Amino acid sequence: MRIPISTKLITVTILILVASTGTITWISSKYFEKKAAEQVDISNLESTAAKAKEVDSIIASLVDKARVSGSLLMKGASSNDDLDFNFTKDKNFIAIEVLKLDGSAVETVARKVKEDVFKPYNLTGAYMVNVRAWQKFPIRSVAQGSVEIKNASYPKAPAMITLGLPLVRDAQGRITHIVLADVALAPIEKPFTDPSERTQYLIDRTGELLAHKDEQQAISRISMADYPFVMKAMAQKSPQYQTKFLDPDTNANYFGAAVKTSFGITVISQTSEAAILEVSNEVKRRAIFVAGSAISMAIFFIFLFSMTLTSPIEKLAEMIKMVSKGNFDVKARAQVRSHDEVGDLAEAFDHMTEGLKERDKVKSLFSKFHGSSVAEDLIGKDIGVGGQNKDVVVFFSDIRGFTAFSEKRSPEEVVEMLNEYFGVMVKVINSRGGVVDKFIGDAIMAVWGAPRSSETDAHNAVQACLEMRMGLDALNEKRIARGQPAINIGMGLHAGKAISGTIGSDERMEYTVIGNTVNTASRIEASTKAFGADLLVTDSVIEKVGDAFKTELAGAAEVKGRSEAIKMYKVRGYKAADGSYVEVKTPYSDYEAEAADKVKIKDAA
Repeated sequence: MRIPISTKLITVTILILVASTGTITWISSKYFEKKAAEQVDISNLESTAAKAKEVDSIIASLVDKARVSGSLLMKGASSNDDLDFNFTKDKNFIAIEVLKLDGSAVETVARKVKEDVFKPYNLTGAYMVNVRAWQKFPIRSVAQGSVEIKNASYPKAPAMITLGLPLVRDAQGRITHIVLADVALAPIEKPFTDPSERTQYLIDRTGELLAHKDEQQAISRISMADYPFVMKAMAQKSPQYQTKFLDPDTNANYFGAAVKTSFGITVISQTSEAAILEVSNEVKRRAIFVAGSAISMAIFFIFLFSMTLTSPIEKLAEMIKMVSKGNFDVKARAQVRSHDEVGDLAEAFDHMTEGLKERDKVKSLFSKFHGSSVAEDLIGKDIGVGGQNKDVVVFFSDIRGFTAFSEKRSPEEVVEMLNEYFGVMVKVINSRGGVVDKFIGDAIMAVWGAPRSSETDAHNAVQACLEMRMGLDALNEKRIARGQPAINIGMGLHAGKAISGTIGSDERMEYTVIGNTVNTASRIEASTKAFGADLLVTDSVIEKVGDAFKTELAGAAEVKGRSEAIKMYKVRGYKAADGSYVEVKTPYSDYEAEAADKVKIKDAA
């Protein structure tokens, strides 16, 4: 499958860009997520600690005021003015109560309630008695010296918390009186109302909400004791604790931090991992967008660049096709103007076509002198003197009365006649796979089987002779029409062993065939005069062609160079596809016999 270079270049570039930008985006995103998580952990704990410190300060202030108001409440009427200043005018306080502890008995010594706080709810100060019953305040823990804080908010009533703290100790250091101060929820709720991506809230020692970002949850006194992170935080001995955890309600990951205050209550802060990763995801999206934009621009510029590279290469490919068809006149550098390696390739291409053009000229010229098969054979290997012994069929032809004809004609007329005659004969020889070895005056020497042999060499040679007979007849018709004399020829064929190859020296070589077979073929051609036939073939040729041609025994003759007489045959026609013989006869195929030099006719028997 053909894949264009531009496609390969764009594909590889995209893969590299996607791989590199994808890797960078992934690594940077993961690094950002890690750093963001670390930063959130640190920030979460710092924020929680700051909230715990703020809550500590608020509770400490309320505790101080509650202790003073409780002391004034115990003194009775003598301290009413101070009590009004410390309690009544402080809008955060709702009720205050002093309890006396006597063993397991608890007795209310004094109580003061702001009745106007309850009026909007259609309640009276007596409501606080119900609050104490519902609240189950840990009085015994306060009796041990602790400051206790409990949520005192109930439906359709003021949102408040209760502070319990030691008030009076006896000589032995035992706590005999405690004060319970009910204050509005607002002071400790305020630190948790800041807008933030964090969810922060305050729980008491049992895990019940005291304050929350969502005030309604604090008013509802929701218990967080079963919440996994709160459970772990409450179990810690260390005042600070942080971890990543899974929220069972949302099935989402959170970063949590918990800091205990000096009063035993705990500030909890939790941040959703999704909220943190939203920033990272936004960075990732922007990185992908930038990478996508960069890849798109890269594809565009690479496409333009690839066109400057592939377009001249495609032009060169088209020119190579033209050269392969024999057109060596293409000029690559004129069409490829790039000043780079492709331009160098175009120049080299032009040098190559010049060389091929010269080689083609040499081959064409060589073919005209030696035939195409000889030319290809010589060009395809190193040329040197030497030969091979081959089975060949050698052909000779000669024009009858040529010497007398040439003496009566101008050289131009002689050459014109020979060229016209040779044009007809050579065309037939080449079409039948023969090779014209040489022209000897008016004579033609041709060979079948050298340099390349075939099983049909003899058949092709005989068929070529019949076609030359017909070609001569057509030529003579033209000559007679022009008022020129007809031409008679003699043709001889002989098959046998001969040496084919290059003969000569390093300075001058000639490709030819030599041997007794060649000499005998020449004598066979000379015998045509003696037998009055335009074509004679020897029995060695007949053995090779079998009954493919209609032949008749012309006779036998002794020729120079042979010790015994050779049987010669006239060829009258050829066998058609249906098995019948087709006669090939012209006015010039038979003529009156005459004496022939170097030939002595013998009895055929």
